[in-house]
Amino acid sequence: MFDFSVVTHWVDQLLRSFLPEGWAILTEFILIGLCLLVGYAVIALVLIYVERKVCAFFQCRLGPNRVGPYGLIQSVADMIKMLTKELITINHVDKFLFNLAPYIVIIASVIAFSCLPFAKGLEIIDFNVGAFFVMAVSSMGIVGILLAGWSSNNKYSLIGAMRSGAQMISYELSIGLSILTIIVFTDTMQLSQIVANQADGWFIFKGHIPAFIAFIIYLIAGTAETNRGPFDLPEADSELTAGYHTEYSGMHFGFFYLAEYLNMFIVAGMATTLFLGGWMPLHIGGWNGFNAIMDAIPSIIWFFGKTGGLIFIIMWFKWTFPRLRIDQLLTLEWKYLLPINLVNMFLMVIVVVFDLHF
Repeated sequence: MFDFSVVTHWVDQLLRSFLPEGWAILTEFILIGLCLLVGYAVIALVLIYVERKVCAFFQCRLGPNRVGPYGLIQSVADMIKMLTKELITINHVDKFLFNLAPYIVIIASVIAFSCLPFAKGLEIIDFNVGAFFVMAVSSMGIVGILLAGWSSNNKYSLIGAMRSGAQMISYELSIGLSILTIIVFTDTMQLSQIVANQADGWFIFKGHIPAFIAFIIYLIAGTAETNRGPFDLPEADSELTAGYHTEYSGMHFGFFYLAEYLNMFIVAGMATTLFLGGWMPLHIGGWNGFNAIMDAIPSIIWFFGKTGGLIFIIMWFKWTFPRLRIDQLLTLEWKYLLPINLVNMFLMVIVVVFDLHF
């Protein structure tokens, strides 16, 4: 399986061969930042197109089919339109916080996105508390949402922000406990090490019943965390006229829009890393020929293939189930998911203490 660290080391040596060390490091930072932003934007555009096609499929429609072949350039056209839209100035708002809010949301999303191990040797940020860092950074987005709702001086925006705050803070507990269940099983918070520990089997298979339960709860809580249907109360169009970003226009609205789709990718990417082996191929003990074929598939395809499958499931949720009421949403978390998660983590502790591994 190809190791992308060969490419990164070659680039590093090339830059150091004709630049001083400080300038070489600065150039690498700039290149990594540009690659990160381009990847972020491209994935967002692809997900917007896929969302429209999946929605159309479930509703027996065609979806985008005019701008470019099969409507492939529709998302690009929408991006251009968004970039050229006027940033409308709203009266009687807190202008500083109003303008700051979308940047907080997008920065939190970009940093969390940069922590994902995309392929073998293709990791931007990798250190011994990686899982904890992703949880901490991704939870910053709620600050931007609350600021957006409060600074807009709009009661509908404020209600949407308050709903989003209650929802995200609640479901972060279930996400955290699901991740902690895997951390207990692996005894590490370093994402690259978690992936390496799944070389002989993905945790959803070899982590016993607690790992499977944690995976299901993580998917449900992750869908709620990203304000996706059927948990899209903060953006309920029929009630709140789009929620906390009602007063935003132009690229400021675009930041919220992009962050929602990339947060969905981050949730699916973390699920892939923690439960489905990350970029690790599927191996079956004793099937050497099958394992050799699996190893021939590039690691980056494994990661994006698994992540894409989970994204489709999250989209399936949205276009299948009706929207929950706010009391149903919070009851699901506090009376069901959270207690199940606590018991499930206790079961994982028993598995680890008594060495009940496959």
